[in-house]
Amino acid sequence: MARQSLAGPAVEAAMRELPLWTLAADGRSISRTFEFRNFSEAFAFMTRAALAAEKLDHHPDWSNVYKTVAVTLSTHDAGGLTDLDFQLARTMDGYARAAGEPRAAGQ
Repeated sequence: MARQSLAGPAVEAAMRELPLWTLAADGRSISRTFEFRNFSEAFAFMTRAALAAEKLDHHPDWSNVYKTVAVTLSTHDAGGLTDLDFQLARTMDGYARAAGEPRAAGQ
């Protein structure tokens, strides 16, 4: 089932709510790097985010190196961004704040 792609004003409005995320130059994905105190906190964050992603049936492109988690969100079957990307980004930001991720604390 194809999902409805967002563009222009809808993407701009959603990005205003996510100041730590970056919109790709082509407007088809958003990304953010999370930095935790250690590997255990990074992995715990990824576990929580994975469960949320599974519930949404929407999965991130991500990688983990020690205490750093790099995330890119895009809805591949829509060819760009959908509400699911922004919903998962907000959820991940909340998990990062709860884990004490330094940049998230200022949000």
